Amino acid sequence: MAASSTLSASFVAQATFRARIRGVLAALLLLLASTLPARAAESSIVTLDWTVAETMLALGVVPQGVAQLDAYRDWVGSPEMPASVVDLGLRAQPNLELLADLDPSDILITPLFASLEPRLSRIAPVTTLGIYATSNDPWASMLAATRKLGRLTGRPEAAERLIASTETQLAQAKKRLPENSPALLVVQFMDERHVRVFGERSLFQGVLSRLGLDNAWQEKTNTYGFSLVGLEDLAELKAHLVVVEPLPTGVEEQLAESGLWQNLDAVRRHQVSTLPPVWSFGALPSAQRFTHLLVKALTPKERAEDV
Repeated sequence: MAASSTLSASFVAQATFRARIRGVLAALLLLLASTLPARAAESSIVTLDWTVAETMLALGVVPQGVAQLDAYRDWVGSPEMPASVVDLGLRAQPNLELLADLDPSDILITPLFASLEPRLSRIAPVTTLGIYATSNDPWASMLAATRKLGRLTGRPEAAERLIASTETQLAQAKKRLPENSPALLVVQFMDERHVRVFGERSLFQGVLSRLGLDNAWQEKTNTYGFSLVGLEDLAELKAHLVVVEPLPTGVEEQLAESGLWQNLDAVRRHQVSTLPPVWSFGALPSAQRFTHLLVKALTPKERAEDV
């Protein structure tokens, strides 16, 4: 009887030990899962607009299809578009037959593509998210569009995290900027003689304002926050010139021979920074990218690794 009791107690102890081990392993697995980045979820949503596409990716949602993927990579750059995303053709003239074959759950557009809505709505429900063309305060519209997209994709918490991380990045970047940073001119080249210069109502102005930086361009801008001007209009402005890529084909070589370019005040003083592509009509992901690249360009090299 004593031997039987001892054996029974041993089985109980072993069972208890195994249960505890399983509990510890389960806890470790949960902890590990919580530290890993969330895997982006595939969706059946398509969009013609790169601003919507970059925001979806930032929320952890991979669109089923996006228009003009090669151009997205040239003009937006980041977030990187996964290989699984289908190219829908031109943004203004998408492949409607391909769209119908994909059978998306939703089609997301911006007011720029409103004329396509009657045809697109025959394929799937169409939702419009506006930022620049619908408000005098694009930054507030950007936050509202982020939250709306969070609801549409079932990621409202991710939308709030994106907003919070953008605000945190801007606050930290502002502290890293050198004191007495110069006024800036932010431009993108259309050809060797003409640029978009960004001011009021632009994504770039929204970032500059939150970083406490002055914009040397105070002229009237259009709905999307830029003025289209000749280089001669910038010639005597005292500012640090920020050129946002991509450059049109051949422009870099033409500028090397251009007296107009060489005589810009910023060029004469070697106050020019060139940034990799940032989507100038983007939303919070582009704002974060511009913040990082700009502050790194304006920060002394010995502090650049902290930016």
